[in-house]
Amino acid sequence: MSSMSLGLRDAKILWSEALMYGGVSGGERKRVCIGNEIIINPSLLFLDEPTSGLDSTTALRIVQVLHDIAETGKTVITTIHQPSSRLFHKFDKLVLLGKGSLLYFGKASEAMAYFSSIGCSPLIAMNPAEFLLDLANGNINDVSVPSELDDRVQTEKLGGDTRNDKPTPKDVHEYLVEAYETRVADREKKKLLAPIPISEDLKAMVAFPKRDWGAGWWQQFSILFWRGLKERRHDYLSWMRVTQVLATAIILGLLWWHSDSTTPKGLQDQAGLLFFISVFWGFFPVFTAIFTFPQERAMLNKERAADMYRLSAYFMARTTTDLPLDLVLPVFFMLVVYFMTGLRLTADSFFLSMLTVFLSIIAAQGLGLVIGATLMDIKKATTLASVTVMTFMLAGGFFVKKVPMFISWIRYISFNYHTYRLLLKVQYHHVPPSLHIADLDNGEKEVCAMITMVFGYRLLAYISLRRMKPLTA
Repeated sequence: MSSMSLGLRDAKILWSEALMYGGVSGGERKRVCIGNEIIINPSLLFLDEPTSGLDSTTALRIVQVLHDIAETGKTVITTIHQPSSRLFHKFDKLVLLGKGSLLYFGKASEAMAYFSSIGCSPLIAMNPAEFLLDLANGNINDVSVPSELDDRVQTEKLGGDTRNDKPTPKDVHEYLVEAYETRVADREKKKLLAPIPISEDLKAMVAFPKRDWGAGWWQQFSILFWRGLKERRHDYLSWMRVTQVLATAIILGLLWWHSDSTTPKGLQDQAGLLFFISVFWGFFPVFTAIFTFPQERAMLNKERAADMYRLSAYFMARTTTDLPLDLVLPVFFMLVVYFMTGLRLTADSFFLSMLTVFLSIIAAQGLGLVIGATLMDIKKATTLASVTVMTFMLAGGFFVKKVPMFISWIRYISFNYHTYRLLLKVQYHHVPPSLHIADLDNGEKEVCAMITMVFGYRLLAYISLRRMKPLTA
């Protein structure tokens, strides 16, 4: 299995764990962050203490993944806090610092041999990493003292009462720095300064850089889709939201219990019910969708800054994630309302009414997305959405039959207007003149207008996201 697939697998598994159980531990959060960085397949990967807080098995697995990535030609730089001996032997190169000075730089497998050559070796069996950290801190307990260092200390303190004292941490540090500069530094500098031959393919890649995504578009879409679905299903299907919809449906069913459309009064009552359904399933999705992008703006900026995925993949995944969730509650709503209120009891009428409501929800959701993506402020978006939906409802001619010409055009971009007309057409193939609904033929114009709004509003939302400015500290 490649390092890329390992990173993808780790990230997907941990996202699933986090969303399934409602949270993650600190260690799991750290692994998710590492998986996020691996997903984009970087040429240089820098990690600060990736194994801190992890158990030994998990830490070894993380380092093994990083080792596999390094073997593919990538550069992996990491700081490790108290690594075990098994972790230490996974390192290729080692940089050992003490008080800001370089004590060793080279192959990790040769570090113990180097320090033995300068007279520093452990007197007892111990972890190589622990031994090196003790040296870097000037601690020489259970470590052999080089004769050169011991002679220097004795000479400096000759004639004093502290003749037999051991070297201080300062003495040890100065000795290690001097030993490295005289024995290893020049050789390593020559290696680093030696010219490296560059292939023609690499030169062409540098001259004409092309973004190399770690995962394909469909893979990005798939991961983001399932992440969003698992993350938001608890919010969408929470008991509060289900109670709100079902309670509204039951109240409507009781108020319009077995309404009769054969009488003028009953016909007006049913028209009022259909109007309420068009308004309710216009308001509800709008005020749900406006929170989408403002709430995720910080996360989107962070992940996009790291080039984790294409904006188009995120947008498509984010908008399609909501569709199956948004269409669950309307089914229960219509099952309750439709049969309690005695609407037209035929299969065609029921399913056409359901499809009309679905179309209204998707169009209204698009309006909420474009308002949220444009303003990126929940308070401002809520205010604008309230004014917009109210204007759509009033300009549709439901309350004012004679709408002024300068504002009457708004009805054609109002999903409430088209939804209401379609519901009337479904229930009454020939809409009675008493309802004052003109120019309603077979409903094709309304359906085309709704489909145009579904795609048009989402296109505007995507353009707004493209133009979104990053957050500033």
